[in-house]
Amino acid sequence: MLFETHAHYDDEQFDADRDELLSSLADGGVGLVVNPSVTAENAKKVLAMAEKYPFFYAGVGVHPENCANYDEHELAQLRELAQHPKCVAIGEIGLDYYWEENPPREFQQRVFREQMELARERNLPVIVHDREAHADSLTIVKEFPEVKGVFHCYSGSAEMAKELLKLGWMISFTGVVTYKNARKTVEAAEVVPLDRLMIETDAPYMSPVPRRGTRNDSCNLIYIAEKLAEIKGISTEEMIRITEENAKRFFGIK
Repeated sequence: MLFETHAHYDDEQFDADRDELLSSLADGGVGLVVNPSVTAENAKKVLAMAEKYPFFYAGVGVHPENCANYDEHELAQLRELAQHPKCVAIGEIGLDYYWEENPPREFQQRVFREQMELARERNLPVIVHDREAHADSLTIVKEFPEVKGVFHCYSGSAEMAKELLKLGWMISFTGVVTYKNARKTVEAAEVVPLDRLMIETDAPYMSPVPRRGTRNDSCNLIYIAEKLAEIKGISTEEMIRITEENAKRFFGIK
């Protein structure tokens, strides 16, 4: 079965048909879903969804785009929420330098470090968002050698991927790998060993070809698996099996 390692089903784009869609994922070959949060308050909603659906798991964390109001109180909330039995990661955390209106870079870095420390404390993996912040993201994860994680929606170079692999990290690819102009992403996928690959949609965003331009959901994972199988020279069925095993191992899901 396909393992969706990163989707945002709490997003308002799913408000009209969330229950119907989630209930139908198995019919699309999707067996497991991890939904990271973007704030502590949002994490409560995600965890409630995880309680409702047996196949659904959560990450708790503060996204760099949403960290403007982050403080000790929110960190304390995250610490408590991370003890939930269906919390399998700290995330989505990281750095985003793309938008000028995002919180200051130094503040993002502080929030990132404090959540990496929480992951170390809870012995949980992390889900890292890295957008236009490759050097600083790599610097910070190197400060926490005990913490392992995944760079989701990987957008770095093949060289950076090699650095992360040396640290024992995973690399996850979205529908971007199917785009015609995504040579850099394909080159990164080429250097990632099969046992370090994971797949995700980042739904509702970034639908793969041939669904590009529509709302994304986990049933589109098949197109990402097909493209990565083509890159790696294996069957799609084998890619699905490998990425499912990798994700179960990474998140500690039996």
